[in-house]
Parts: sequence; structure tokens; C-alpha cells
Amino acid sequence: MLDPKFVAENIKEVKRIIKVRGKGVDVAELNKLAKARSKTRVRVEKLRAEQNKLSKGAKNKKPPADDIKRASEIKRELKNLEPQLKNIEKQLNTLLRQLPNLIHPDVPPGKDETENKVMRKWGKPTKFSFKPKDHLELGENLGVIDVETASEVAGSGFGYLKGDAALLEFALVQYAFSVLSDEKILKIIADKVSKGYNSKPFTPVVPPVMIRPDVMDKMARLEPKEERYHILGDDLYLVGSAEHTLGPMHMDEIIPEEELPIRYVGFSTSFRREAGSYGRDTRGILRVHQFDKIEIESFTTPENSVIEQDFIVGIQEYLMQSLKIPYQVIAICAGELGAPDYRQIDIEVWLPGQG
Repeated sequence: MLDPKFVAENIKEVKRIIKVRGKGVDVAELNKLAKARSKTRVRVEKLRAEQNKLSKGAKNKKPPADDIKRASEIKRELKNLEPQLKNIEKQLNTLLRQLPNLIHPDVPPGKDETENKVMRKWGKPTKFSFKPKDHLELGENLGVIDVETASEVAGSGFGYLKGDAALLEFALVQYAFSVLSDEKILKIIADKVSKGYNSKPFTPVVPPVMIRPDVMDKMARLEPKEERYHILGDDLYLVGSAEHTLGPMHMDEIIPEEELPIRYVGFSTSFRREAGSYGRDTRGILRVHQFDKIEIESFTTPENSVIEQDFIVGIQEYLMQSLKIPYQVIAICAGELGAPDYRQIDIEVWLPGQG
């Protein structure tokens, strides 16, 4: 969430970002509420200070009649102002949550995925003399993927991984964890990004798969709610990524700069409703309601955030290259960025079954 003070001092830039991202936020109303909050808060704090002064003066002795009268007036005014301030802050926070993050200068302009930019490619897709089978057909033929039984047990959008497929998943998880905790490998990758950049390893984490709604809201990941699984009885949400519970690990903490970067690699089962999903990705186990995911998370300074992101992309490229999987690196355009995202770099891999 952007600082209201920053918004007030950079109205033109905020309006530009909203326009570039294609978002509809009433900046004029936001600015009006920010000013009203500031004015009301100053008045409330002034009254509370005066109230405290009168209370201290009345200690162990009967206060003068004028002080009693003034204390009564302050109490009445605070009774009116405090609910007003609370209401103004509620409205302001609602609008602030709608504001998207700023955008890095390198982010390509554009409205949708057709305007994303290919930054680079690695590897060449294999040319087959026959039509390759997709992952589902291969998995069913080998008896290692079973979506039919899963649909009978849990409904559509689920699958069983069995035998070698289950072993392969955990082998890949272990491999990724071993790379991300190996400082020798990380140093090679870090030096390619920027000579001498910090190669501190990532701490492996298995985080909770449930999260409180207020914490998820602080992570700016509560919306879109229609994509979230909500457990009504406990008022908890199932995470859509390990990121959702890795990010809040240092919530409300002040971290000394010398401790940065703090790096985690998390593995968790994740859940998404995939409401309205359609197309080729819905076949098999590519776009499902439950899936396992590795997430790389770093806490760093704003000044190092972009180079840290480049370092993480470098790690992902190392993993793809070591597995000999052809891929392309994509810069996501402004219109496709998630609201909290300053800059987004995706890696798209080649799937033979999809061409």
C-alpha cells in the first residue's frame, strides 16, 4: 500500500500509473480524504494532549471550575471527532488498497499479454518426426497420472500423482532446495548479475497453508476473492502460493539493514479456485485447484530490490538450463502487472505436447 503522504506529494505520478495500468481509482477523493485525516488527527492529538495536561493538574487536588468545564468540553469534542477520524481512515485505507504499486521504468507499456516483451530465449525445442503426446496422455499410459479417479473423489480440477511421477516431484523439490542453499552455485549466478553481489543462501521453509484474512490483505493478495478458498468456520484462507505465508514472516518487525538480505525458499501445497478458467491449460494437471509449488522470497532494501529480482531470475534460469528445458524470459507489460507488483519477469518453458 502506498504511503498517503507519498500519494499527496506525487499526485501526477500516481495518476499516470493508474492510467498506464488501466485501473479506476478516484485520486481526487483519495487526496481529499488524506487531507481530512491529517486535519482531524492533528485536532484529536491536540485535544488529547490538553486532556492529559488537565488530568495531571488535577492529581491529588480538586481542579478549578474552569478546568472541569474545559475537560467536559474536550470529552464531548473527542466523542464526536474520534468516530469521524476512524471513518475517514477506513474510507482512505479502502481507496489506498485499490491503488496499484509504482512501475519500474523497464516495464513495457501495454494492456494485455499480447504486449508482453520477450527479453531472451535459451535452448531450441526438439523437432519430432511424429506428433508428441502431451503430459496427460503420457502420464495415463505410464500409470503415473490419474485425473479420472481424482474427479470421482474430489471433482474436476484435481489429479493423482503416482509412482515415478510422485518421486519425480519430490526429486525436483530437493534439487531446487539444494541449489538455493548452495553458496558456491549462488555466487556464480550472483556474479553474472553483478560482480560481487551478495550470494547468501536461501533458508528452506515449509510454511502454513492457511492464513488469516487480515494478514492476506496486508500482503495485497486477498483479491480476487473469487479465486480463494475460504474456510468459514475458522475464517481462514487456503494459500494460493507459499509466498502468501512466507511474506508475513517478518510482519510488523523492524529489520536492521545489516541483516539484509533475508532469503527464503518455501515449498507448500497451494489452492486456487481457477474460476472461469478455460482453454488448453485446463487439460490434465497444468491448471488445477490443488498443486505443489516452490516460492523464492527475499527481504531486501528498496535500492537492491531490482538486482535481487534479477538474481532470482538468474537462479530460475540456472535450474531450467541444468534440466535442459528450453525457455524464454518475458517482461510483463504494465496492463498485466498485479496491483502489488513493481516489475514482473516470467519464465515460460516449452511443452512439446502444446507445441
